[in-house]
Amino acid sequence: MVNHEVDPVHEDIRQAVRTLCSKFPDEYWAERDDKHEFPWDFFNAVVEGGWLGLTIPEEYGGGGLGVTEAAIVEREIAASGAGMGGCSAVHIGIFGFEPILHHGSEELKKRFLPRVSSGDLQISFAVTEPDAGTDTTNLSTFARKVDGGWLVSGKKVWISNAQQAERMLLLARTTPKDECARKTDGLTVFFAPMDREKVTIRPIPKMGRNSVDSNELFIDDLFVPDEDVVGEVGKGFKVILTGLNAERVVAANAMLGIGEAALRRGVQYAKDRVVFGRPIGQNQGLAFQLAEAKIRIEAADAVLRDATWKVDHQLPCGAEANYAKWLCAEAGFYAADVALQVHGGMGYSKEFHVERYFREARLMRIAPISQEMVLNYVAEHVLGLPRSY
Repeated sequence: MVNHEVDPVHEDIRQAVRTLCSKFPDEYWAERDDKHEFPWDFFNAVVEGGWLGLTIPEEYGGGGLGVTEAAIVEREIAASGAGMGGCSAVHIGIFGFEPILHHGSEELKKRFLPRVSSGDLQISFAVTEPDAGTDTTNLSTFARKVDGGWLVSGKKVWISNAQQAERMLLLARTTPKDECARKTDGLTVFFAPMDREKVTIRPIPKMGRNSVDSNELFIDDLFVPDEDVVGEVGKGFKVILTGLNAERVVAANAMLGIGEAALRRGVQYAKDRVVFGRPIGQNQGLAFQLAEAKIRIEAADAVLRDATWKVDHQLPCGAEANYAKWLCAEAGFYAADVALQVHGGMGYSKEFHVERYFREARLMRIAPISQEMVLNYVAEHVLGLPRSY
């Protein structure tokens, strides 16, 4: 069962990350968002603080800690006002190498993992495709076997951090789908080079989280050597699912962090803003919304702590991880929406930053998996209803 006692180590982590993030106020993140600039100053501070490579074993130069600690770090980053701009800038370095840790060869681990903690290795996840989306088994990017490796061609979409990335965890078909016994067969994961001569990167203009780029990739005969295959050829679907529950737990913590940042600003504005001779927070119409936002965050957090504990103790937790993702996305967005409403017309301006929280919180009802797909999972795997897709 979950231990609700305060862990001194976790409190130390929270305080250390808060201190680091305090050097990067809302104005810093608003400027990065407006200019569409990667937050290198923040990234380098995270590197210097020793937070990258947090879940990588010490033998490869990492911190050797668990999902709980990674989640704490990301929640504090988001709650500082950095939101998903801050989390996405460091997420892969803090928690993103699970496929290589669990399925990569020893040679691959020794070659790349030590470079993570130093901030020297920037990577992207290249899974999603324009005509496949969540239907991962229907992807069309294909890797053809050649002497010494593979030639990969295809398209990917919504690939974060590709502008900076040196490598990408790339999922491609190595056996045509109609030749496979199961639709999940015939997929392979590559730790592929982001060779700009073979990969065209086209940025996607988007609603928010503009300090970290999102891109389309057009791949034309990209050579990937055999030693850069992650796991078994044809078994890539299993590889890419590694850490899925953990990813949802870490993302859920970031969602609650955004909600906490928004609620903090909403409450302060409700105390400070005086209309008709009294603070607007004295009006129950606003006070009740802020109180409900707090209750939603705390309720989601309770489910999230249970899911996080089960992930770290390697217990079955598919349902709990999905519950947490759904609840935290809803709680975070509700808090951001309420904060904007409390600010009235000024909430729609950029001056008070809640419009940025709102835009980034809205993203988390889509990513890393949509709310509808979570409900599909619960309907089928928890309630035993017929599969709907």
